[in-house]
Amino acid sequence: MRKRTAIPLSLLAAGAAGLGYASVIERNWFRLRRFDVPVLAPGSRPLRILQISDLHLTPRRTRLIEWVRSLGALEPDLVVNTGDSIADADAVPALAHALEPLLSRPGVFVYGSNDLYAPQPKNPARYLMGPSSRTFKQRVPNLPWPELGAMMTDAGWHDLNNATARLKAGERDVFVGGIHDSHINRDRYSEIAGPAPGDADLRLGVMHSPEPRNLDLFAADGYQLLLAGHTHGGQLCVPFYGALVTNCGIDRERVKGLHRHKDAYLHVSAGLGTSPYAPVRFACPPEATLLTLLPARP
Repeated sequence: MRKRTAIPLSLLAAGAAGLGYASVIERNWFRLRRFDVPVLAPGSRPLRILQISDLHLTPRRTRLIEWVRSLGALEPDLVVNTGDSIADADAVPALAHALEPLLSRPGVFVYGSNDLYAPQPKNPARYLMGPSSRTFKQRVPNLPWPELGAMMTDAGWHDLNNATARLKAGERDVFVGGIHDSHINRDRYSEIAGPAPGDADLRLGVMHSPEPRNLDLFAADGYQLLLAGHTHGGQLCVPFYGALVTNCGIDRERVKGLHRHKDAYLHVSAGLGTSPYAPVRFACPPEATLLTLLPARP
């Protein structure tokens, strides 16, 4: 008879402590990241963009709701919501309360898959086996995405799901093109294709998932700054190594933060929330981002 090897109590204690940290402390350790992006014409005044993404909001996430409300004090020139805002059928009123101080600012939004389809219980290990789009089987939306969109458009925000808009932000003329979520094959870049107008002070591309094929199209059409979310920054990262997976086609090195993509700048947000069925973050705190756009360097 084989003798069973007992798991050391110290190892069990370390595992429990790590899980407690990831689910209670870091998941609620909200941060505002700041980046300077040199994309404006020489002599231009700075333009400030607040990007929020991947809240996956449920009504009980009161700490997250109050933290998002506090972002109104930043008074950004433009707010960009890159999707996956809700994770519960009753979350739209909670999101409206969270966004209330920001809805009076100019804003734009796109949807992520979890704005249409409620999260489902599944083995968390699948996340390490490749993009979840490979196993996505839902076909009929079961979240109130029309109400979600109406809440934002009624406040004056622009719906950029396979659409473009031209708006004023901080007295600057901004042309914005956006696409629906490629993670669920709802992106239709052909509906917005074509050179972005060169007379705009800023040409901004917005999407939920940063798939390289779409990034290439935005850059080729002359968009200067591309904003995306979806990756959660890897969500579970290894210190001094980084993300294990990206859950899409982007490389690990650009799973979050500001980088270049061809002639454009790309910012991928690590997002503010998690799926209710995977409520943990490790070495990847939740974040919103304030991007200060400055004149391009000579």
